[in-house]
Amino acid sequence: MQSNGNSLPIIEALIVSSPEPLPARKIAEVLGETTVSDIDRAVTALNEKYMMNESSFRVRQVAGGYQLYIIEDYAGFVEDLLTRRRNLRLTRSALETLAIIAYRQPVTKIDIEMIRGVASDSVLHTLMERKLITLSGRAQSVGRPLLYRTTGEFLKYFSLNSLDDLPKMQEIEELLSSREPDAQQQLPLNGSAMEPDDAIEPESSPDVVHEIPDRDITDDNFDTDESGLEEPESVQEK
Repeated sequence: MQSNGNSLPIIEALIVSSPEPLPARKIAEVLGETTVSDIDRAVTALNEKYMMNESSFRVRQVAGGYQLYIIEDYAGFVEDLLTRRRNLRLTRSALETLAIIAYRQPVTKIDIEMIRGVASDSVLHTLMERKLITLSGRAQSVGRPLLYRTTGEFLKYFSLNSLDDLPKMQEIEELLSSREPDAQQQLPLNGSAMEPDDAIEPESSPDVVHEIPDRDITDDNFDTDESGLEEPESVQEK
């Protein structure tokens, strides 16, 4: 495709939209009748424009291609944002749902709600957004309901090499049996806690938050929402 007039916006758009460093050769191929040297000069012109406008980003050459990056003066703010996102903790509702899926996968939403006793649409949506679970086809039952399973991100999040590294049910039962009777809240992962005819109640706001092992939580004050995540009460303005 050949460009007409100023090619700087086109080159900028290509670099911004590329998930990987974009080689000058690839840019030249898209523009047509453009050499690699032309692309190099255009990138220099873009960086001069960014400096003149005091923009927070520049284009740099890395791994044989061009990539947009945040300059050092603003990198700390971006790092704080990403750290806060990574440190969002899962609520009890999210952990319950995730445990059911992990031990019974692939599993339908109906099965999850039968075990939990509450609607799970919101928490499933949250876990999908966090890429901790994904769809795994449809069940061969009436209505062909969707099936859910855990993902590779789930393994990374909990520092597991494979699902075989999950605690065995016997280990969980032994751990629970060592606690005080009034403190035991065993998850009915085997689905025996409810009868199929039991009503499914709307999901209530979670009131207990379980810490994720091996996670460095930087914020102590959180407000709990119904989505299965906790948000910081306030973010210090920088």
